[in-house]
Amino acid sequence: MGDKQQENEKVKVKSDSTASTIQESKMLLQLLVKATLCGWRDANDLLTKEIVTTRILPVVNEKLKCNKTYKQYTSRLKYFKKEYGKYTQLTGSNSGFGWDANTKRFVAEDEVREEYLKAHPNQQGIRTKSCDEFEDLQIVLGNATATGKHSI
Repeated sequence: MGDKQQENEKVKVKSDSTASTIQESKMLLQLLVKATLCGWRDANDLLTKEIVTTRILPVVNEKLKCNKTYKQYTSRLKYFKKEYGKYTQLTGSNSGFGWDANTKRFVAEDEVREEYLKAHPNQQGIRTKSCDEFEDLQIVLGNATATGKHSI
């Protein structure tokens, strides 16, 4: 594997000094979906530290030959929440954006997209970015993430 390809496979995690690979993130998200669908959440609709450390992280560590910790898990979960927040903002009430499950992209009329990009210039990639994880994030975070002006 070339240096450039290895470099491209790293995703920086701001709150942690180690990086998480795209493969690790994808596997973690898949396991979080499985945990959610299996009903492993507590009364607050959250995965407990015990569930994460005994059922999720051991699988990631064994299959990918890494040593991810609970702290790294919480950092990645914050990243997932941030991404999901961006996605839900796009599909929010009367935003004009919709979700195309076939192409895994957010779609909108050109005028709607241009107005959105004026207000959010740091999200220029929305035109071409495939958002493969959106549906999984909906499963994992959809019921557990408060959105809107009254969220805490």
